[in-house]
Amino acid sequence: MSEFVKLPKLSRGDKVAILSPSAGLPGKFPWVQDLGLERLRNTFGLEPVEYPTTRVMGASLEARAADITSAFADSKIKAIITSIGGSDQIKLIKLLDADVIRANPKPFFGFSDNTHLHIYLSSLGIPSYYGGAVMTQFAMQSEMMRPTVETLNKALFEGGTYVTAGEESYNDISLEWADETNLAKRRVMEPNDGLFWDGQADAQGQLWGGCVESLIAQCAVGKYLPNVEDMAGKILFLETSENIPPMWAVRYLLVGLGERGWFDQLAGVMVGRPKAWNPERQQSAETKADYRRRQRETVLSTIREYNGEIPVVQNVDFGHTDPQLVLPVGGVAMLSSKSGTISLDYS
Repeated sequence: MSEFVKLPKLSRGDKVAILSPSAGLPGKFPWVQDLGLERLRNTFGLEPVEYPTTRVMGASLEARAADITSAFADSKIKAIITSIGGSDQIKLIKLLDADVIRANPKPFFGFSDNTHLHIYLSSLGIPSYYGGAVMTQFAMQSEMMRPTVETLNKALFEGGTYVTAGEESYNDISLEWADETNLAKRRVMEPNDGLFWDGQADAQGQLWGGCVESLIAQCAVGKYLPNVEDMAGKILFLETSENIPPMWAVRYLLVGLGERGWFDQLAGVMVGRPKAWNPERQQSAETKADYRRRQRETVLSTIREYNGEIPVVQNVDFGHTDPQLVLPVGGVAMLSSKSGTISLDYS
């Protein structure tokens, strides 16, 4: 396995940095951000510390990068939690101070466009946690979802193993942030399709991956990706965003990874339940189900062109739908097709 530093767990009362490395949406919807910060204080007993660009829409890449480096450098800050994702984080990676970050490793939480920071930290041997943004999971309307709270507690404080066979219900229809009264409402849940397994073998390996759209950018840049040998024995995790990308985009990414030789090295693949609704595409339950089915078929058929044996499990509870499991990037996952369970190690 790749060598990662071991990060200490937090204690109640610790200070955590709140950053917006991509979009400064807390400045546009401060009541959503404030609810997430309240949950950090009251549910988790942590002291959030916002940095200068956290609530600034259109903050420069240089200013956002300075906040990231500063948060890592500050010994009083015990973890970094992002407020939200965005679309341009790939541009600021080159502005970070690798020496400072390598010398001051600490847990980092975020997903979506924060894929870029997860990949960058992995290249420095620093584990991280995919999921748990302030404006989405911490500020979930009405109350936080149980699997999210449980995996956050394991990531932040407890360690240990989390085992899942998939949740019975899910949500991908959001409530408008512009209407402040929505914060007290509960999202409508729908029946979940369950986990979809293919391949008979079990697999165990370190997690590496992120959002498909961000990974396409990473492949185009090619500066921060691991070598093909570094993917030996790893479990690749993938998920798509609220952009609801077309099947050709998902296939192009997988073909690119296949041509790099990754599927000859990987121990398994884990794919998050795709989000199939956004305010501009308010699709029916039937249309959403069809999108999820087509994505599953695209993922599986493309991977099987390169490897016919490794286990592939899809519709897992992580990514842009809820409930969201927070994944330990660089931590070990076990995919057991025989028992139909996924085990995540937060030690």
